[in-house]
Amino acid sequence: MLNDPNRITSVTPDPKPWPEPSSSKMLTTYLADVEQLLSEQHWEMALRDAFDLPRIAVALTDPQMCVSNERCKAWCEEWIRPASAQEEPGLDPERLSRVLSGHLHPETEMNGEGVPSTALWRLRLRRHARTAPSGFPLGKPETQDPEAADAVEICTALVDGVRRWYAHSACHDAVAQTNLARLAVLR
Repeated sequence: MLNDPNRITSVTPDPKPWPEPSSSKMLTTYLADVEQLLSEQHWEMALRDAFDLPRIAVALTDPQMCVSNERCKAWCEEWIRPASAQEEPGLDPERLSRVLSGHLHPETEMNGEGVPSTALWRLRLRRHARTAPSGFPLGKPETQDPEAADAVEICTALVDGVRRWYAHSACHDAVAQTNLARLAVLR
């Protein structure tokens, strides 16, 4: 009677129909490092690492880990925004695009595409890093200096954008996961 088509079976719905996003220690530590640099008021170092985030994200989703300035712009337009409509508007993507354009790297200036090797190398270093200390403050650091406030706004927008991108796209993207694994085993 197990194969009886008239038999009614009860199916308990799975309380979690969607898998939780996996995490990348390298990426998580990289983002925590940017936030820690901000909390320690190392604005220039935080900006250097944050400016690499769009290139890292674009490279991770490309099978050859190549980036172009156009794809970085498109990534920023898609992922740099407020998390919800109720939040105040974040950093203007056009403004961020102009700021990022001022920080082009030679590998993408020459022929329009290239591998962001320095950015990926910095990301790879995070796999060897210890767990980030939990003692630094949460939230945006407060500052009266307009340049420092600008650095905080840019870094926060980029870090939030990468978190959003990873949770909604990259954690389910086979190419991104493969590239993260490739970076983890490189010596």
